[in-house]
Amino acid sequence: MITLETELVRIRGIAPAFLAKLEKLKIKTVKDLLWHFPYRYDDFSKIVKIGTLQVSQAATVSGTIHKIEARRTWRRRMVVIEALVADETGGIKAVWFNQPYITRVLRPGMSVNFAGKVLSNDGEAYLSNPAYEPLGGASETKHTAGLIPIYSETRGLTSKGLRYLVKPLLRVLPPIQDFIPKNILSAYNLPELDIALKQIHFPALLAEAEQAKRRFAFEDLFLLQLNNLKLKQKLTQSKSYPIKWADSEIKEIVSLLPFELTNSQNRSMGEILADIAKPVPMNRLLQGDVGSGKTVIAAIAAMLAARSGEQTAFMAPTEVLARQHFKTFEKIFRSYINSGIKIGLLLSGLTNKEKKQTVEKTASGEIKILVGTHALIQKSVEFKNLGLVIVDEQHRFGVKQRAALTGGKIVSSGAKLPHFLSMSATPIPRTLSLTLFGDLDISIIDELPKGRKPIVTKVVAPENRARAYEFIRAQIKFGRQAFVICPKIEEAANDQELTDGAKPPLNNKWSDVKAVKAEYEKLSKKTFPDLKVAMMHGKLPARGGSPPDGRAGASGGKSKSEVMREFAEGKIDILVSTSVVEVGVDVPNASIMLIEGADRFGLAQLYQFRGRVGRGEHQSFVFLFTDSSSDSTKRRLDALLKAKNGFELAEQDLAIRGPGQFLGDKQTGLPDLAMRSLNNMALVKSARESAVEIIKKDPELNNYPNLEEKLSVFQKEIHLE
Repeated sequence: MITLETELVRIRGIAPAFLAKLEKLKIKTVKDLLWHFPYRYDDFSKIVKIGTLQVSQAATVSGTIHKIEARRTWRRRMVVIEALVADETGGIKAVWFNQPYITRVLRPGMSVNFAGKVLSNDGEAYLSNPAYEPLGGASETKHTAGLIPIYSETRGLTSKGLRYLVKPLLRVLPPIQDFIPKNILSAYNLPELDIALKQIHFPALLAEAEQAKRRFAFEDLFLLQLNNLKLKQKLTQSKSYPIKWADSEIKEIVSLLPFELTNSQNRSMGEILADIAKPVPMNRLLQGDVGSGKTVIAAIAAMLAARSGEQTAFMAPTEVLARQHFKTFEKIFRSYINSGIKIGLLLSGLTNKEKKQTVEKTASGEIKILVGTHALIQKSVEFKNLGLVIVDEQHRFGVKQRAALTGGKIVSSGAKLPHFLSMSATPIPRTLSLTLFGDLDISIIDELPKGRKPIVTKVVAPENRARAYEFIRAQIKFGRQAFVICPKIEEAANDQELTDGAKPPLNNKWSDVKAVKAEYEKLSKKTFPDLKVAMMHGKLPARGGSPPDGRAGASGGKSKSEVMREFAEGKIDILVSTSVVEVGVDVPNASIMLIEGADRFGLAQLYQFRGRVGRGEHQSFVFLFTDSSSDSTKRRLDALLKAKNGFELAEQDLAIRGPGQFLGDKQTGLPDLAMRSLNNMALVKSARESAVEIIKKDPELNNYPNLEEKLSVFQKEIHLE
């Protein structure tokens, strides 16, 4: 008996060459094949009389073959097959290229359906490369006279070949037990699994196909929501270190700040501090615009943990940002550090001796707050009593990573889990938050610190470049500093290895895209020879020494940390850089940013770049340069100019690009249909409500064995961390 788990290699009649091609599409089992859904349908549902056909029309005709022959065109070395098919209203040629076997399948006198597009050559109409099906017998049509599914293909494996496999399998497959409860299917008018599978592959109407797609998208979103709720449930059953604090301590710490907290900072701080005081682990995402003051709220929580006797791991995505966070602690909490609270810094760029000392002091509990990059979750790093984990710009940081931070031990029901706070300056639209981060509580800082001026952002036409340079020079004379951002490192780059994350050009001509090294040479020697210009990119070493390729380069062999320190100290007027300055660089005196090839960066990246200026008291400016005149570029840059805040921009970005590009399919691990449905708020809400209702009634899913089994498989397939 054939089941979903049956391997295709065990099914008689599928040639080894065909199996190899299927494997290229990662199709090995019956389930893999049936879940390889069509991405569109050709509508050949109406059988049209040949005499009524029009050029450019896509249609199915039904007639008798009067003649069929193959001829070779010597000039182009191709085999052309021509068949003359006719009905009572007239005749038309059907033409195929390089498919000589067709003459062995179709013969004069046969009644056949042909489905294809009508084209014209020298005034003579013909059917171009039509699908065909001999008529007669009991078999139903697969390729004509209906909505014909079109699938993702690979060389030598066509949609026609896939239809030959799928249709008979759907007929012989025994009924599949649906794991979604019938009351939920009924409530949201969703078809059962067996019906949905038939309708998504061979629908009678497009409405059936859409309904089937809706069902499969719902099931993935439903499973994802169940997964989120189960994770949340698991955390509420775990134990954590309650971090005790008093109101007087909060006032004392806040009094050390060189600025007044905003209302939303106070609100978010209250939510976080209430959570860490509980004996169950906090699981919270702190969202806020670039420069809104998220780090200081996290720092306050870390200092309270230290005073309570617990340790904090503070993880940043880059060494530049980790060093900056470390300096923030040193600057704000100098008095606490002087009184004995030790703060450590752990980076891969440190010497072995420095690393060893830091790791030992962390294991003994002497270091209370350890700031670093992913070096924090190496096996050699152990904490004595880790009470709080703070992760910047890394939303998915799950139980495995927490376990690594507690010494690599597998988290058992008796082990204490640290509280967890994730921070993000990339606003996530509400639909995505609800879906992807449904296991996290969310705090939002939706206002900027007092005294900050709105950043003036302009798209600059190429002919106004000289005026932009004059403006930069004038601002630097007033004592300001500037960033110049380029999409790639050097002129020779024709791949993404040397781009620090920018998108490839649509024409793939990297020669049209500005490069850091060339711009540095031009700006330092020709445009601003009287100013101090430096450059930074991902190939520079993190600390000291020469770049990996041994060349000192235009920065004189300086490391990223040295360049950033000199820029922060005002020793550099203009910093030419790739996107390595995207996150966390804080230089209040830098008030101008010029972005080359703005169309090469995503809206979220551009927003992050813009957040590198406007961090001080001075009016700040961002100039966007692009050679692209496409409508999509115009829409995206207009969105950046008009959005009042990051959340509004994120919603527009989602609408323009869709969830797949907004998030990056590979980063989420979500199935295609679920990914495309993330901006369908009604469907997300329905899935969420259904999951909440089931978990409330039956937290362990004891009464839903099929659903429990399916959820277990789903958890292994997706990769959200």
